[in-house]
Amino acid sequence: MQIQDLPYSDPGVPDARSGPRLLWWLWRNQLDGQLRSLAWGLLHFVSVSALPFCVGLAIQAVVEKSGTDLALTGALMLLCGIGIAVGDTFLHRAAVTNWITAAARVQQLLARKAAHLGSALTRRVAAGEVVAVSTGDVEKIGWFVEALSRFTAAALTIVVACVGLIVYQPALGVVVAAGLPVVALAALPLLPRATRRADLQREKAGRATELASDTVAGLRVLRGIGGEDLFLDRYRRASQEVRHAAVRSARMWSLISAIQVLLPGLLLIAVVWHGIHLARHGRITVGELVTVYSAVMILSYPLRHFEEIAMAYSFSRPSAKRAARVLSLERPTDARGSREAEVPRGDLYDPATGLLAAEGLLTAVVCGDPDAAGRLAERLGGHPAEPGVSVLLGGVPLDDLPLGSARTAVLVQDKDPVLLSGTLRELLDVPASGAVRPEDALAAAQCDDVLEALVQGSLEAADPMDARITERGRSLSGGQRQRLALARSLVADPGVLVLDEPTSAVDSHTEARIADGLRRLRTGRTTVVFTSSPLLLDRADQVALVHEGEVLAVGAHRGLVATDPRYRAVVTREPEEKPAPAAADRNPTGQGALLGASDKLAEIEESA
Repeated sequence: MQIQDLPYSDPGVPDARSGPRLLWWLWRNQLDGQLRSLAWGLLHFVSVSALPFCVGLAIQAVVEKSGTDLALTGALMLLCGIGIAVGDTFLHRAAVTNWITAAARVQQLLARKAAHLGSALTRRVAAGEVVAVSTGDVEKIGWFVEALSRFTAAALTIVVACVGLIVYQPALGVVVAAGLPVVALAALPLLPRATRRADLQREKAGRATELASDTVAGLRVLRGIGGEDLFLDRYRRASQEVRHAAVRSARMWSLISAIQVLLPGLLLIAVVWHGIHLARHGRITVGELVTVYSAVMILSYPLRHFEEIAMAYSFSRPSAKRAARVLSLERPTDARGSREAEVPRGDLYDPATGLLAAEGLLTAVVCGDPDAAGRLAERLGGHPAEPGVSVLLGGVPLDDLPLGSARTAVLVQDKDPVLLSGTLRELLDVPASGAVRPEDALAAAQCDDVLEALVQGSLEAADPMDARITERGRSLSGGQRQRLALARSLVADPGVLVLDEPTSAVDSHTEARIADGLRRLRTGRTTVVFTSSPLLLDRADQVALVHEGEVLAVGAHRGLVATDPRYRAVVTREPEEKPAPAAADRNPTGQGALLGASDKLAEIEESA
């Protein structure tokens, strides 16, 4: 796999049962790259480790005054230099490729999972945690995956060097072969504590990231209630906890690093002391002593990879655990479906509540519980939060369709739609039927003032379609973001459009014009609007009242206001009237007062 081939056409099905299993799965799925990294690593490390032998042979050739041996040694040193240069160059290339491809694979898997779960993802996992996993965590996961092959090459090189030293000079080679495992594994008892501290640091950092993400998302509301200082203090405390945890973790890793410096130095002293003793008794030559001394010094280079792999695993394990947690989430229904891919047409019917949205009509749904309304909207779009009876479109269960077909048939815009950063042209560049032009959708959503605001904020853009939208549209007001999201949904022109409170953040005059534009642009198309606004309800072909998961009344808005007290309580925000038959019988003017209030409400709606 090469970097230029990214993204993967199919990132595969991850083993998300645990963090270590996910890391192992990633390593196995780029085995070719790992083998290349291992091969180039062996060439590089073996060439580096062979230099001391060349130096020893050169010194011995000078001592023996052998020009032939010196020339041969020079040729060997040149060959080692070429091996070091070539191996290091291609090892770095292979390592970076392995790191980027592993990180990109995880990001693709996370993006695919987010697309499959939809809005249910942020209800099951905090949005800040998803951001942390898809940014910092993927880098640490990629680090361990690519470091594993370099560590393997370094470990094999140490084994080869020890064997070579034993063959070359058994008296000193045995000392080195006995000391190197101690040096390599001396920090092993400290790793559990270092790992726990690293896990604690990552946990606290993840919480701080979640807090920062949630604070930024709600900054406009916080300013409205004067809560900036409160949340600033909370984030300050969280960041200080991260700092303290990082310092404690760094202390442990500094101790491990000190051991990795101290023990090789002690081994070098032992080798020199023993070597001098052997040389004085004539058991080894000066060249052999220099060779073994240089080899011990050079081997400290591959020994560093033991510390690196320990750090990489310690930091990647909690990251992989979080990634596995997100990737293990499943939809209540199978995204592949059990039917052939098709886009059915017809009435939209929910057997669980009894809600029926007739084909080609504008149906308004009144639900006193906003959370219940959101769940019902997701069910109508084939995104159920929990298993249950499937919604039917033209008699076809949406849960039996492949996810792509279900989302093509029914588009759901939730009450808090997200605007991605980019130009307005890019925002409206969505899969569409082509029957609705962006200009018509913007006009129906009453986005004239939004276009002016975008042009003013992007001085270099003369055409509003080229004006840039900041991340999540933070430079726009809540009503402006709502209208842009509505325009995007209208451009898509789905067979069934489900809107959850699409005008909750706009004034009544704009809302009335949006209602007219929505009805005009969606003529002949099935549209379901969850709202309690009288302006939208009065323009609907039919209105359904849903209470405690069941449709209680269906009819026209004015008729329901006049006849159904539960409907009137939700729409007019007035307390539901208690039934009092006796008093009503004694006071016949009560009915007249109710009809008068209904007429007055109608006059208000008409004037708006």
